[in-house]
Amino acid sequence: MPFIEESDLLDLHKDLDKAQIINERLLDQIKFKNKDLKKIRLQRNILLGFTALFVVGTLAITSFTAGLSSKNSFENQNNLLVSIDSLDVIKARIDNLKEQNEELSLVKEFYLAKAFLDKEKIYSVQVKSFVDNNVTLASEALTNTLFVKTNPFYAYSLGNFETLNEAQTFRKQLVNMGFKDAFVASYQDGKRVKIEDPY
Repeated sequence: MPFIEESDLLDLHKDLDKAQIINERLLDQIKFKNKDLKKIRLQRNILLGFTALFVVGTLAITSFTAGLSSKNSFENQNNLLVSIDSLDVIKARIDNLKEQNEELSLVKEFYLAKAFLDKEKIYSVQVKSFVDNNVTLASEALTNTLFVKTNPFYAYSLGNFETLNEAQTFRKQLVNMGFKDAFVASYQDGKRVKIEDPY
């Protein structure tokens, strides 16, 4: 088995840990934005209900006060001015909620795109295979490693890449470190699809 320098292994693990931290932060942001989206939808529905009641109430008050004597007309005008001011505040709040809804829609689209990419083909560099599944090569915390059953062996791969070119470049680095048998394989839904061209 080829020898890998401890410093090179540490650098690989650091890179993998950084990618995992970024991924976890993005997932946390998505969860937070989804919660905000639910709250804002509920607030918007409640606000729309109150707005409708307010408009109906304002119309009823206006109709009622229109039938009163001219002595009360000055008071009615003051009430109407207060109602118009309140309506402007509600309109501003609705506009604010619309802006927040647009921002949350962008987050939702990102989340849906990420879920779609999870179903897409990824590339990884296989460095070793074993007959038994009793080999502990990496921590469970490392997200950029794959340990997949490929009958009758268990394959150990490093890196998750979107493009074949990225995986081939990473394979060259591993070969230069001593993993002469490393090769690129494509995976989809956690299963190996095929062994790719190494160059």
